[in-house]
Amino acid sequence: MSLDDCETQRKLNDVGIKQAEDIGAAFTEKEIPVGKVVASEYCRAWQTADLAFGTHEKNAKLNFLPFEDYTDEQVEEMKANVTPLLTEAPADGTNTVIVGHDDIFEAATGIYPDPQGMAYVLTPDGNGGFTLQANMLPEEWGQL
Repeated sequence: MSLDDCETQRKLNDVGIKQAEDIGAAFTEKEIPVGKVVASEYCRAWQTADLAFGTHEKNAKLNFLPFEDYTDEQVEEMKANVTPLLTEAPADGTNTVIVGHDDIFEAATGIYPDPQGMAYVLTPDGNGGFTLQANMLPEEWGQL
């Protein structure tokens, strides 16, 4: 697997492509303001961001570690990498969108995102933490 070659990575399937497009359409229709869109370096993450929002900035801290089972130290490393992204307040009047992976999110929050494509809405508290506001399946964005 190479981060520089999408052909060596797991790809978005047709369902994932449609879900990303539908999420982006819902954000536009509902006029949900988006500031930064941050994605891991894995093709399926930044492609999801592009399909939904037309933009992304890659951040290696959102990459999952290449192991099947994680040690406590590796979980702490992932938590240390992603927590600052989850707790950073977005610019006034905007929302930050983070497109990452289940293991990274679980390491930082203790929540395993299931099923795939589940989104979590967090509000940074200004003190290095956050409040979980909602979790949503891709099709629920259009129902807001």
